[in-house]
Amino acid sequence: MTAPVDARTTSPVAVEDAGQVLGEFHDIRSTRGRWRFRLALLGPAFVVAVAYVDPGNVATNVEAGARTGYLLVWVVVLANFMAMLVQYLSAKLGLATGKNLAEQCRELAPRWLSRLLWTQAELVAMATDLAEFAGAALGLNLLFGMPIPLACLVTAVVAFAILACQQRGCRRFELAVLALLLLVVAGVGYDLLTVGHQSGDGLAGGMVPHLGGETTAILAAAIVGATIMPHAIYLHSALTQRRVLTESPRDRRFLLRFLRIDCVLGFTIAGAVNLGMLCLSAALFRNSSLGNLDAITAAHNDLGRTVGGGAALAFAVALFASGISSASVGTCAGQVVMQGFLRRRIPLYARRLLTMAPAVVILCAGIPITSTLVFSQVVLAFGIPFALVPLVVFTRRRDLMGALTNRPLTTGAGAVVCGLVICMNAYLILTMIKGD
Repeated sequence: MTAPVDARTTSPVAVEDAGQVLGEFHDIRSTRGRWRFRLALLGPAFVVAVAYVDPGNVATNVEAGARTGYLLVWVVVLANFMAMLVQYLSAKLGLATGKNLAEQCRELAPRWLSRLLWTQAELVAMATDLAEFAGAALGLNLLFGMPIPLACLVTAVVAFAILACQQRGCRRFELAVLALLLLVVAGVGYDLLTVGHQSGDGLAGGMVPHLGGETTAILAAAIVGATIMPHAIYLHSALTQRRVLTESPRDRRFLLRFLRIDCVLGFTIAGAVNLGMLCLSAALFRNSSLGNLDAITAAHNDLGRTVGGGAALAFAVALFASGISSASVGTCAGQVVMQGFLRRRIPLYARRLLTMAPAVVILCAGIPITSTLVFSQVVLAFGIPFALVPLVVFTRRRDLMGALTNRPLTTGAGAVVCGLVICMNAYLILTMIKGD
């Protein structure tokens, strides 16, 4: 275990792996810099929020806006609220128990169930890595016309550089990820302002829940999978499990308030970016059909043709930044999963090399990237219940959570989210079987 950090300096500590949270504080009652200390408590949700604006989100939102206009606005908004609750529960579990969700599953679930949960968690981690690495490489290709193999190499180098920040301490890693998140926000915001042509009636109509067949069902599942990401659920509990050292129930309730603030701020930003991407795509393709074109490439080209090179550049930069930042976060999440379930770990750099291999193959094979990214997010949607059900069960147990045990209303809300995701997955399967 790493040595704790005095809250009065809030200096970071290098950690050996992602399973040990990215920094610890020794004294919760800081005698110096009260607001510095409180600001230092914020950060985990912003790291996790990066996973909510990864290239998988870009692909699903752009594809949804291009093919259905504003029809799925309600899915983006609902998924973001559900994710906010889920991530709050995950952060609370780490704070209350000092263990992350993967560790709790290993200790409390039967051995066969624990291994099943680990297997599916690794599968969804692979799907996540595919989306993140492929999106970043595509961003470089759009930015510089860089050949895909070379873009893969550059992406790998930059991803390793971000991971190196983690080895030097929590705050450097968090600040690096936050900077990339802000770059995504700036890129999407700039494009929204330059494109304009947003339909107020379309947005209002899109808030009415409605699905219109197999295509919209697949896109809705992809949006949910890209938002309530299973690996992010495991990661958030790890980021809070030993971030602050305290045994006092009063201090834990104090910290819990900041977890709520952290979650609301971080995931509100992520939700706004996702909604912005869908609206941007709906405006771009309002008078044209996407057809068989790759949605991300078509959106980039349309921005350059109809608005200007600056808008296209902002879009490509946002895509690259989302891929690089989320790839680093995803690698940490994969390490948390492996160490929590198996009590084994491999070096982060080795894991990054292993997980980028499938993305390199797909990119070099010329398989349509946006369609591949959307499919990967559908896979994530089916993995959500495997992480979410144990999370809700654990956070309602007083013997685990103590003073931070869920209230009945919170547990009920978590159960509703579980039910909605399971029903959506079942609806998608039935729709695909019928072929509507």
